[in-house]
Amino acid sequence: MLQRLLPQSLWGRLTLVMVIGVLLTQLAGNFIWATQRRAEALAEVATASQHVGKSAAGAVRFFLSLPPNYRPLILQQFREMGGTRFFANIIDAPVDVEPITGQELADAALAHLRVSMKDALPNTPDIRMSFTWLERLPARRDVMLTDLPEAWTQQVRLARPAPVLVIQAELEPGNWLYLATLMPNPYFLETGNPLTRDRLLLQALSLAAVLLLSILVVRWITRPLAALSEAAAAFGRGENPPALPETGSREFINTARAFDAMRQRIQRYIDDREKLFVSISHDLRTPIMRLKLRTELLDDEAMQAEFHDDLDELDMMVKGALQTVKDSDIHENPTEVRLDALLGRMVRDAQLAGHEVTFNASGLTVTAKPLALKRAIGNLLNNALHYGQQVELAVREKGGNIEIVVRDHGPGVPEEALAELCEPYVRLEHGRSQNAGGMGLGLGIARGIVQAHGGELALANAPGGGFMATISLPGGAFNPEHAV
Repeated sequence: MLQRLLPQSLWGRLTLVMVIGVLLTQLAGNFIWATQRRAEALAEVATASQHVGKSAAGAVRFFLSLPPNYRPLILQQFREMGGTRFFANIIDAPVDVEPITGQELADAALAHLRVSMKDALPNTPDIRMSFTWLERLPARRDVMLTDLPEAWTQQVRLARPAPVLVIQAELEPGNWLYLATLMPNPYFLETGNPLTRDRLLLQALSLAAVLLLSILVVRWITRPLAALSEAAAAFGRGENPPALPETGSREFINTARAFDAMRQRIQRYIDDREKLFVSISHDLRTPIMRLKLRTELLDDEAMQAEFHDDLDELDMMVKGALQTVKDSDIHENPTEVRLDALLGRMVRDAQLAGHEVTFNASGLTVTAKPLALKRAIGNLLNNALHYGQQVELAVREKGGNIEIVVRDHGPGVPEEALAELCEPYVRLEHGRSQNAGGMGLGLGIARGIVQAHGGELALANAPGGGFMATISLPGGAFNPEHAV
């Protein structure tokens, strides 16, 4: 499953590795940064909580030192003159506050505040504190803090919402001191969040820049490899592509030079082999002819006939070797071929010769060497006409490939002999009896031509009887206006 999910190209795999590497690096960096930031935020909250706790304890001690009837006057002065960080009020009972929950920094701040105020006010029987939002904060049971004059509550109002600390301390039964204030850093809850909008935007921009550069670099590195792959595939099809450009990395330049040198050596070897093979085959015909003439001088007619048969067989083998070289090495450029036109001419020629051949037009074209493809199909068609009186030709598109099917209604082939049919000079018993002049080279030549086109030749017994040869060539449909 992993192999199927991975991109098939080197460019895709390198890009995927770069993307995963960058993402993992950012995740690790975020984790380390978040851990450090959390520790720093907890330390800052502890210091700020101790400072606010001392200030709140001082306010509670101040109101405890005042006579109850003086407290409203002092509160009025605070509201008119300012000078304190707290909004203060005297209430007869504590009010219910909707606390902020699920915030680690808020819980840590409250824990430090309780410790600080308990140490500073050991004799105060009941102290309640919590963080809440301003719009949910009551000043007393029937009045919300936001309903009070802004001059009274300016200590707890900001441009954007921030958590408000509410401390309610019991001065004496029936009298509670109500304090509301902001922390020194009003937005301290946000310091514990490592994934802020600004940081996410910065990381997204850096990730996009790294990925863009990585993709461009990987593309630049792999493009010469694609050119090398195309040149190797073209050379395998018998084409003569131009030399690879010596650009790119040093490793690719060395590879391109080695590939060009190998291609030249292989081409020289093929040319030399063809010349040698043709020369030897041609030169053998002269001594064969001399031997035939000398057999005429033999007095023993039986021995003369045996010599003639052996020399005829040798002459047939030489001719077959020449035919194999000529048929399997047709020098021409690939082009787009209309299969309907090509097969139609072959079918008409067979029908004029008295054979029963059927073919349905398909409208498909294929990129191939026209004469070589015609020779391969012709070998299969002639083979089918020899062993089956009725032949059917069909062309179809399957899995992105073009398939050409030649089926006859002859005796078929034993299953154990299918693997050897394309070997040179291999002929089955019924083939010798029906086609005495054959040499067993047609299927081998056809397979060589098809493989030179990057395709495959499949031989099998047809369902319902007969024999079926299927040529599968890579490619698909093309514009018929550009076909030959």
